[in-house]
Amino acid sequence: MATITLLPSGLYQAKIRKSGHPSVSKSFSVKRDAEAWARKIESAQERGIWRDTTEAETTILADALIRYQTEVSALKKSARTESTTIRAWLETPVAKLAMARVYGADIAKIRDAWLKEYAPASVTIRLALLSHLFNTARKEWGMAGLLNPMDDIKKPKVSNARTRRVSDDEFNRICQATESTILPNVMRLALETAARREELTKLTWKNIKLQDRTARLLDTKNGEERTVPLSPAAVAVLTGIPHNLTGKVFKITPDAITRAFTRAVVRARASYKKECGGQDIEPDPDFLSDLIFHDLRHEATSRLANIFQAHELAKITGHKDMKMLLRYYHPRAEDLAKRFA
Repeated sequence: MATITLLPSGLYQAKIRKSGHPSVSKSFSVKRDAEAWARKIESAQERGIWRDTTEAETTILADALIRYQTEVSALKKSARTESTTIRAWLETPVAKLAMARVYGADIAKIRDAWLKEYAPASVTIRLALLSHLFNTARKEWGMAGLLNPMDDIKKPKVSNARTRRVSDDEFNRICQATESTILPNVMRLALETAARREELTKLTWKNIKLQDRTARLLDTKNGEERTVPLSPAAVAVLTGIPHNLTGKVFKITPDAITRAFTRAVVRARASYKKECGGQDIEPDPDFLSDLIFHDLRHEATSRLANIFQAHELAKITGHKDMKMLLRYYHPRAEDLAKRFA
């Protein structure tokens, strides 16, 4: 039964106490609004569809984001990346709103503004994090009646599958252009094994068996360990690196690899343009352009596909989904044409 009480503040408080449900109340400036709210809640409770939204009404999104970072993101491999995404959400107007007051229209405005500055894939990642936060709040934080605003908006269309191949000439020029003594060996091993940047930085000597020509990769992106075969070229790279039984193969961080690679590509491109200028040749706009370290994984996968069958290749690269594997496999048409001979 609902009771309406006039508070000293001049507001009307509607309070509902019903067996089997927690006591709920809400204040209004107009009495009829309090009565209408009470009838709505009582009707929902009678029909068994009422959900307590008190916590969702009182929890600010900013507080939920901080809690999510501490309890959810911190346990992920992508914790550092997600912290950046969380900071982006904390800077938006919706961060000041109660969870129950964040609507799809609010998110759509933020989505459209972000799409003017960032790639669709980046915006999609940000939206996915907020969606998971709302689902977590509903399922695990006691906000049973909370609706997910992501369900009401369109997700950006993502078409970011890279087909960039790395030529031998580009690879060699980048190795020559770097000032890092570690990067060339990291690049060579990436090209021979299709290992990810993070996997290479975690590689230890005790997990390498040069006699068997294998390397065991731990703590991989999909959470499963895998053993990759080492080509003669990969063995040569590892043999030439001073090592001990307990240390890491490469004493470098993933971010440092990215920075060193990016700088080397810029230097290599500048050197190439200068070389073309000296020969009065127009530089190829695609040569040494739009290259990232992860492209070496693409290139390695495409090369390994000429040696191994698809199921074997998946074991090497660590892909569980063949569709994802095909995103990395980009054979050259001219190489496929040679198979007709």
